[in-house]
Amino acid sequence: MRLLDTVGGPADLKDLTDQQLTDLAAEIRDVLVETVSRTGGHLGPNLGMVEITLAMHRVFDSPRDRLVYDTGHQTYVHKLLTGRAPKFDTLRQQGGLSGYPSQAESEHDLVENSHASTSLSYADGLAKAYRLRKEDRHVVALIGDGGLTGGMAWEALNNIAACDDLKLVVIVNDNGRSYSPTVGGLATHLTSLRTNPRYEKILDLVKTNLGRTPYVGPPMYEVLHGVKKGLKDMLAPQGMFEDLGLKYVGPVDGHDRVAMEDALAKAKAFGGPVLVHAVTQKGFGYAAAVQDEEDNFHQIRPAYKPRGWTDVFAEELVEIGHRRPDVVAITAAMLHPTGLAAFGKEFPDRIFDVGIAEQHAVTSAAGLAMGGLHPVVGLYATFLNRAFDQLLMDVALHKCGVTFVLDRAGVTGDDGASHNGMWDMSLLQLVPGLRLAAPRDGKRVAELLNEAVEVDDAPTVLRYAKGEVFPDIEAIDRIGTTDVLVRTGTDVLLVGIGSMAATAVDVAERLGAQGFGVTVVDPRWVKPVAPELVELAGKHKFVVTIEDNGRVGGCGAAIAQAIRDAGVATPVRDFGIPQRFLDHAKRPAILQEIGLTGQELAREVIELITRDQGDAITSEPDTARGRPTGA
Repeated sequence: MRLLDTVGGPADLKDLTDQQLTDLAAEIRDVLVETVSRTGGHLGPNLGMVEITLAMHRVFDSPRDRLVYDTGHQTYVHKLLTGRAPKFDTLRQQGGLSGYPSQAESEHDLVENSHASTSLSYADGLAKAYRLRKEDRHVVALIGDGGLTGGMAWEALNNIAACDDLKLVVIVNDNGRSYSPTVGGLATHLTSLRTNPRYEKILDLVKTNLGRTPYVGPPMYEVLHGVKKGLKDMLAPQGMFEDLGLKYVGPVDGHDRVAMEDALAKAKAFGGPVLVHAVTQKGFGYAAAVQDEEDNFHQIRPAYKPRGWTDVFAEELVEIGHRRPDVVAITAAMLHPTGLAAFGKEFPDRIFDVGIAEQHAVTSAAGLAMGGLHPVVGLYATFLNRAFDQLLMDVALHKCGVTFVLDRAGVTGDDGASHNGMWDMSLLQLVPGLRLAAPRDGKRVAELLNEAVEVDDAPTVLRYAKGEVFPDIEAIDRIGTTDVLVRTGTDVLLVGIGSMAATAVDVAERLGAQGFGVTVVDPRWVKPVAPELVELAGKHKFVVTIEDNGRVGGCGAAIAQAIRDAGVATPVRDFGIPQRFLDHAKRPAILQEIGLTGQELAREVIELITRDQGDAITSEPDTARGRPTGA
């Protein structure tokens, strides 16, 4: 029987011997590699978290003491130690364990899959609440994988340090990485700490000699104390934390469980906020992960990777870079995931990785544009939420020519609620002057990217889906900037937005099989609403919009408003993602569950037409397109 099978909760760890804990750590790594290699997920970060997590659960008493994880993708070991080992093989599967903390799964989980750099703010508020309620409980915030490159973390540290009676322990998991190697001055600072692992021994020697020095009066003590402080700062400049008013412990070998337990126990006993600096290796214990130069197996992906939307963007941006020396690129610690690595390799002096700092990235892009360049900012669609104010006030207000490329737009699936890019097209509708493009296939990614970087007096946005790029769908006509994909009659105008254009074509085929005449269009540029869409709406009996974005305030709502404002009476029905947080599952399963499939949409449209117009419309479909499968 495995030791892991005997661990039903953190309390079971307290009586294990050192050898048993060492064996347990090895078992955990085996389970991580075996399971995550099959299910996909964040392998590298969790391999580096084994001993830290064991130490956390042995020193603190979860769930009475609250553990708050930054982003939450470093919690697989935590899950295994809190009663979820029997279900761990369901990780990231529909109906199974989430890849992030989940309150529904366990009382040991509190903060769910938030974005990066937030754990310290959660912990600050939580510790203050316990203090005011006079509850003797500790809060432990773990931040790492580049989380300290986010400005929000430093705002929180500034406040935490001002409260010297908070029972709050901050663990910095310093693995030198976010997705890719962590960049910036802070990273350099922590690297200097990592490169002096023996400094504590020297400090202990200084302390011992101070105690043995005879005739040390207060003046001499102050001098020697200053020498000690100077030596500490020279060997390991933790002064940046102590200058904030935070007690600093470390650096500690994060793979030495005994050392970690000792450091955490001292931090717990201190009675005020303490920062424990743990140095780890992402992917530790698994040679293949340690040797992976790109991201230490940050996230495991299928061995076969089909050509994706990101690949098309990456290749086209390099082509543009050769033609346009003024085009530069910005990434927020997502060089490889957003497809900017190829551009960076080709033009190393024209790529800027700002760390997990989306707000700074966007305003810095405004500065680059003001300086005569055209920045391309690559982000996941969900991460643009964090920089909305900067986009609105720093870029759009100043009419800066900045192109935003939003990867993983719409339903993304396995990573859960915080990673679905379902908010961007609603937020972007609010930005004056902004132009938003949603390509339907790979050819349109390249086409629209080239159009976007030609705009130098306003922000432009290109957003596309995750995964394998769709086969190209060629237009049969173009009206203004709008592509016509199907034209079989004027009963229904189907507006397929971005990746949902292919679904709109599927719906048209199903409606055609039932005798309805349909026009399918892809606006390509969905903001502002093209005047030809309003004109086409007036020539049809019903308008249906389909988008991979939340329905509230999305493209469908904007199109409906434009139609109403023009005095066109054609009824409009918008279909999109319901405005709720979606459970993790594969993209097709989620689309099926929320009704965004060809079959379900065709049924809905037929019911709408029948209900609103009485007898079914009997326009004949264009038989030149063949007789498609019925709804």
